[in-house]
Amino acid sequence: MRFEHLIQINDPLMPLLDPLSRAQLWQGLVRRAEEPTLFVLGLEAATIHARRHRTEFDELERTLDFGNFQVRDRVHLRPMRGTQTHVAASTGFPASRMTIEIEEPQPELLFLRFVYEFDDAAGGAAATRPPDDDTTDTLRREAYRSADLDTVARIRDLALAGELG
Repeated sequence: MRFEHLIQINDPLMPLLDPLSRAQLWQGLVRRAEEPTLFVLGLEAATIHARRHRTEFDELERTLDFGNFQVRDRVHLRPMRGTQTHVAASTGFPASRMTIEIEEPQPELLFLRFVYEFDDAAGGAAATRPPDDDTTDTLRREAYRSADLDTVARIRDLALAGELG
């Protein structure tokens, strides 16, 4: 399964909406990677096991603790461009990737593009689901869209509080 959507960050037609700079948006994405409990509903704790600097990106290896299950992932932070999170397949869950890209088609007109990809063929929860279960996919897409809108709202809150530069 692949799901992609776009959220507009700055809108010149909405003067009451405080605009964010690309740097603030980037710092918000970094905070989301480093402190995911501020952004992810139901996440009880997050542990960063390793940080690595690569030529094109920085990498975090984390464990996300949801209480009754844990998720191990790797987050690639591509400065001022976006993040990509890789989750390995586990019992009951397929391998997946989530990409968040900062897009700026015109100066200061910022968007976040969210892309979710699941390797349904690799097994996990999707393997036990009937292939024509459109209701599950629809609910999953709506949950992701809602969570992404919450992420943008949280980034706005952090910026308003002066925590993102």
